[in-house]
Amino acid sequence: MRYFIIAGEASGDLHASFLMKGIKKQDPVAEFCFFGGELMEAEGGTLLKHYRDMAFMGFFTVLLNLRQIRKNFRLAEAKLVDFQPDVLILVDYPGFNLRMARFAKAQNIRTFYYISPKIWAWKASRVKWVKNYVDELFTIFPFEKDFYDKHDYRIRYVGNPTVDELAVRPNMNQTFQEFINLNGLEDRPIVALLAGSRKQEIQLILPVLLSVAERFPAYQFVIGGAPSIPVELYHSKMPGHKIPVVFGQTYELLQQSRAACVASGTATLETAVIDVPQVVCYIMELGRFTSLLKKYYLKIKWFSLVNLVMNEEIVKEYFQENCTVEVVAAELSKLLEDDDYRREMLQNYRLMLAKLGPPGCADRAAEEMVGLLKGR
Repeated sequence: MRYFIIAGEASGDLHASFLMKGIKKQDPVAEFCFFGGELMEAEGGTLLKHYRDMAFMGFFTVLLNLRQIRKNFRLAEAKLVDFQPDVLILVDYPGFNLRMARFAKAQNIRTFYYISPKIWAWKASRVKWVKNYVDELFTIFPFEKDFYDKHDYRIRYVGNPTVDELAVRPNMNQTFQEFINLNGLEDRPIVALLAGSRKQEIQLILPVLLSVAERFPAYQFVIGGAPSIPVELYHSKMPGHKIPVVFGQTYELLQQSRAACVASGTATLETAVIDVPQVVCYIMELGRFTSLLKKYYLKIKWFSLVNLVMNEEIVKEYFQENCTVEVVAAELSKLLEDDDYRREMLQNYRLMLAKLGPPGCADRAAEEMVGLLKGR
């Protein structure tokens, strides 16, 4: 069968690549056409557009790139019609993908959504788009069922892909000495800095994290480079700093870290699954205006996935004007030096893992998808 997949971010590329592996187990002659990245491309098929040309975030950034976004839509629509897939599979990335779901519906193309758009957090009105244009929704967080139940929409919870991906991550037995030798690092304890996967996130968050790093001379701070971001962007944000950036080794970096400062997103979950104490930071465009929007429009108590899964604050999270050097440094100090505080956070991580369930999310989703397409 033919599968057209759209993933618009680095995390989507990763999740979709595992889903493609699972689909090939169920459908060995599967044909793929997709928007995504190198990880999806490695699974075979035709890459039409790289996610680096799609990951626009923030009001002004979207506004400035409207022409490119429209071009991406037109390309996706044309290629979808040309490919005539058995199914369109959308991976997160709601602003783009929900519109593609509407287009696919008009073309009588079946649509599956893998990883729900976060309409349970804000823009809940988008649930109408899901109900109208998405044939099957495969979710990855247990709390999403309650949200969709309220809107009388049946979903399929398949587990969480991050658990899958980290269960088979490379270099799980790598030693600290091997890691620092490989990357030319100093023989000092490491604090990981994960400043996001998008250019706009990094530009706003990284300066705060660099100033935090200056307060901990006994520790070595290392930036986990996002795959679609050139190293020059990191260097441009740290004149006078000599903080190393490592690419393609985020899991290995976390594995060797005493603690981490993490931008909100999938990375918070990855950090928890790898068992690293963390403080969560997030800054968006428009400063206080965004904080007002959060106050009146955000429908959730927390914005980090770890806290959302547990429905309580097990990691500290700092948003916008609250994300200051002083408060982040104070929390990081506790994570590094207070053994009881660290132990409590790590125990809560284990409870979170129990809620998410065992590995096998991508395979379960693939089996259900192919079964539905074959009429099982």
